[in-house]
Amino acid sequence: MSLNHIRPWRNIYRRKSRQIMVGSVPVGGDAPITVQTMTNTLTTDVAGTIAQIEACANAGVDIVRVSVPDEASSKALKEIVFESPVPIVADIHFHYKRGIEAAAAGAACLRINPGNIGNEARVREVIKAARDNGCSMRIGVNAGSLEKHLLDKYGEPCPDAMVESGLEHIKILEDNDFLDFKISVKASDVFMAAAAYQALADATDAPIHLGITEAGGLMSGTIKSAIGLGNLLWMGIGDTIRVSLSADPVEEVKVGYDILKSLGLRHRGVNIISCPSCARQGFDVIKTVEALEKRLEHIKTPMSLSIIGCVVNGPGEALMTDVGFTGGGNGSGMVYLAGQQSHKLSNEQMVEHIVEQVEARAVILDAEAALAALADD
Repeated sequence: MSLNHIRPWRNIYRRKSRQIMVGSVPVGGDAPITVQTMTNTLTTDVAGTIAQIEACANAGVDIVRVSVPDEASSKALKEIVFESPVPIVADIHFHYKRGIEAAAAGAACLRINPGNIGNEARVREVIKAARDNGCSMRIGVNAGSLEKHLLDKYGEPCPDAMVESGLEHIKILEDNDFLDFKISVKASDVFMAAAAYQALADATDAPIHLGITEAGGLMSGTIKSAIGLGNLLWMGIGDTIRVSLSADPVEEVKVGYDILKSLGLRHRGVNIISCPSCARQGFDVIKTVEALEKRLEHIKTPMSLSIIGCVVNGPGEALMTDVGFTGGGNGSGMVYLAGQQSHKLSNEQMVEHIVEQVEARAVILDAEAALAALADD
């Protein structure tokens, strides 16, 4: 439940953008901010690629991007699109014909890079293929692959060069009466990316795809992405995001959702509120949270769980969560349900019992949501 109506300091006023469709998924406008990732299997390994897409779909991904570097990958893409549970974006670099082939293979969106896709005539052919096959496009500007004339003009990659690249490509699409596009201006430098995105947001009403490219490994890349994307999202900029990590794509999806959940922009699964633990803890908080995170991955219902080691902050946090456990003494603690003190529980039974309570609470919340939806109809 949103608390923005009673806590105005939580409000995020999203930038107004036009809405496009990526397959069956709306992007921009008042649509939820979508979470994307990209497969890292060989596209010609159809079974492996589909398996990875399905794993990401189970984690909640909305859209998946697949690289199409050669003709064999274009052929494989048709089967991947057919089997995929989510819309597929074809990632196109250097060879514009791959874009034409990917559109014919059923891709929901074509990602093209202005810095390496070729001249305007080739772009027009890709636009025609996209229009003929009913797919949208993403203009994907990257600081590491800007056009030569912009590097000559600015001397080095910079926000102005990135935005100019994007706007030049927007003009080509608009001059060809193609408006079903979104755009990104990614950089590995947080400051450069943030500045470019802010300028871009002022220059176009196109949906914006956010990303800090080549962010790094799971830990460092998560931190860099949370800072860069989090600040832009807080400013209301961004309609779809991809967290770029040197890690399993499923981890990218999880981090993407966690960033959105922390800002109240998307709600999926269990949000665990837990203390860092200290000498006051009545049980091993760290091991308990690790166990619960794994055991509760299957829960898709938006809900909150507080796991606090002692009574300093535990009762207060539990009052604001769906399920809570606060450590006490003598090997036991207090269970809270729907913000109310419920019953004592031994530490030994804690994990199993909390999993049961969360699952039961999820059923109740799902039923309430279904009834509310019926009432709205």
